[in-house]
Amino acid sequence: MLDFQPNSDALSGKTILVTGAGDGIGKEAALQFARYGANVILLGRTIAKLEATYDLCEKQSNAELAIVPLDLEGATVKHYQDMASTIENQFGKLDGLLHNASLLGQLQPFGQIPEAEFRQVMQVNLNGQFFMTQALLPVLKKAPNASVVFTSSSVGVKGRAYWGTYAISKFATEGMMQCLADEYSNSTMRFNCINPGGTRTGMRAKAFPAENPESLKTPTDIMPAYLYLMADASIGVTGETLNCQPK
Repeated sequence: MLDFQPNSDALSGKTILVTGAGDGIGKEAALQFARYGANVILLGRTIAKLEATYDLCEKQSNAELAIVPLDLEGATVKHYQDMASTIENQFGKLDGLLHNASLLGQLQPFGQIPEAEFRQVMQVNLNGQFFMTQALLPVLKKAPNASVVFTSSSVGVKGRAYWGTYAISKFATEGMMQCLADEYSNSTMRFNCINPGGTRTGMRAKAFPAENPESLKTPTDIMPAYLYLMADASIGVTGETLNCQPK
């Protein structure tokens, strides 16, 4: 899985939605999915960043691309339902969904976490993913073998001091994935998590400002796991958390 090398057309004919596609891991995942033949739907809150990703994808692929400017913090259930209808009308089905967008919040003592920040992080990391997935289930069911990938974290498996808000959101993400995997275990849909590990991204730099970024893997380095879970090679794999950087 960590050294998975797909065929050049491994994702041909598939349509994949990537959240947080304007930066970091989401941007690289979108580029890789397009490179291997997928139609890619780019979702994020900053149009300029999405347009930059779009242009890069367009240079290396003839696949169909689309931009969905949406801020998960302010999005409503209606927004997700409308998006699902648009995807169905334009593409007919949804083969893959990568939940990549997340907020870190501040690292601070549990007793000092502000209500507003806790609600903001949960809205993006948990509520948004819940209602988006719920709205997209009918479109995912139309695909022969749909794959939904959530983004987890080491602190979503074992809690860590001062990481309360982010860790709780990732524990909940793991639980949501496991519930979906069990509920749809007899279907053609599969649900998994990826734990990217320490990766050279803006979020990582915010969490560890003194860390040397050159010591970290880049988003490109960890892409084999993402390609594996979106490709047919992972059919039958569900309810799992894949660690891109196992110890």
